[in-house]
Amino acid sequence: MKKKITAPKIYSMKNKEKIAMITSYDCPTTKIVESAGIDIILVGDSVGMVLLGYPTTLEVTVDDIIHHSKAVSRCSQYALKVGDMPFMSYQTSVEEAVKNAGRIIQEGGMDAVKLEGGENHIDKIKAILNAGIPVMGHVGLTPQSVNLFGGFKIQGKTAESAKQILKDAILLDQAGVFAIVLEGIPEELAKVITESVSCPTIGIGAGRFCDGQVLVFHDMLSIPEPCYFKFVKQFENAGEVMKNGVENYVKAVKENEFPGKDNVTHISEEILKALKDKGGLKCI
Repeated sequence: MKKKITAPKIYSMKNKEKIAMITSYDCPTTKIVESAGIDIILVGDSVGMVLLGYPTTLEVTVDDIIHHSKAVSRCSQYALKVGDMPFMSYQTSVEEAVKNAGRIIQEGGMDAVKLEGGENHIDKIKAILNAGIPVMGHVGLTPQSVNLFGGFKIQGKTAESAKQILKDAILLDQAGVFAIVLEGIPEELAKVITESVSCPTIGIGAGRFCDGQVLVFHDMLSIPEPCYFKFVKQFENAGEVMKNGVENYVKAVKENEFPGKDNVTHISEEILKALKDKGGLKCI
């Protein structure tokens, strides 16, 4: 029987085995990615943009994360389950950070939490760790800071910003996180960070030298349509397959081809006769 993956297991994979991480927000997707051998499932605040129709991740709440975490946890047996801490769930105080992290674990059924930021949130991260909750860090392009960045832009392209991202990663590592997501940074910077920290790095738009990679499930499968971010590879065009399937369904309904004789059930002639006879309902 396959063993449950834990945060210490992920930590131990550095320099030994590449780590595969993907988002999932529901039970069917969780079953698919686990059967494919995924190491980490992230219930990301990206759910806001991917499933809920929000323009950014900023609108996502703790209750949203818990709702989707519950669905994932019901169907997950092996992968490490990480719940994102959404915008304003930890920024205001250490107490709020620990409380909301605890809710994601206790109510959502997650194994760990992920939060964005480095030096400015070390106190919250240490407090969450002290509460017995594993933490995954996240530096570089942190989507919750999209307004501060002026959009979804690559970070770490100047000496000053690259040094700060490296410093943030080292501080996260020293605080005790079990892994760090590196998002939207130059490959060279990601390589330096990966070589400078003892925990694994997991890249998204951070190049080839991270200890693992993460993608959004819907992006890498082109659901509902291809994603044109440079860092995303289209592994299948499932969106086109799904669209074709629905088009075929609509056509079959419109042309009275569905349901067919193989899609129906029948009643006996006796019951049918009773239905047709005047007052026959009394005989049933």
